[in-house]
Amino acid sequence: MEPTMLEAGLYLIPCQLSDGPLDGVLPAHNVEIVRGIQHFVVESLRSARRFLKKCDRNIDIDALTMHELNEHTDLTDTAAIEALLDPIGRGEAVGVISDAGCPAVADPGADLVAIAQRRGYKVVPLVGPSSILLSLMASGFNGQRFAFEGYLPVDGQARQARLKEMLRRIERERQTQIFIEAPYRNNQLITDLVQHLPSRLRLCVASDITGERQSIVTRTLAEWKHATLDYHKVPTIFLLYQ
Repeated sequence: MEPTMLEAGLYLIPCQLSDGPLDGVLPAHNVEIVRGIQHFVVESLRSARRFLKKCDRNIDIDALTMHELNEHTDLTDTAAIEALLDPIGRGEAVGVISDAGCPAVADPGADLVAIAQRRGYKVVPLVGPSSILLSLMASGFNGQRFAFEGYLPVDGQARQARLKEMLRRIERERQTQIFIEAPYRNNQLITDLVQHLPSRLRLCVASDITGERQSIVTRTLAEWKHATLDYHKVPTIFLLYQ
């Protein structure tokens, strides 16, 4: 199949949240877009290569230009980051791929998008899975007022302060609080929430979203206190509400 001729611009390409058939979470249109791009900015070269081959095994990975943009990138080197968009200035397309889900959401790709917007380049977000929205849909919590907090602080005192602030927002603003944790600390996080927050609060734990082991469970913290926790090293997102 011939690659689609694309307009110059920055294309934000979602990828899977977990293993499984690609057509179960991404439209065929995305694959057509991928085939037409020669320049990519990715969070991880290895995962991006695997994803592209899953899109189309005939893609010549070695013929592509791929640059990493992740937590190890020096974001203060603005000249180097801006250079990643140079192909757009030459009339070509650049694709952005995160490790999982939608790029530029809790992802360094947002810095690249900001530069593209300042330059007046076309920015094209493609349809794909977002753990934030999918978990919110299934939680039973307020979907009109919510905030994504990213990772909670690791430091105990700072974490307690953040939890208190989240509790205030839940009680006073009726705002659903959404956050994530390093997968190997998932079980400990639930234990911390049970220990330090009112037992009447409800916690939704959504793990392996769209995967074979998908589990999305909402319980009060009082109920979670007596639950068997089995989320160790499983990609998980957490939501709190009253």
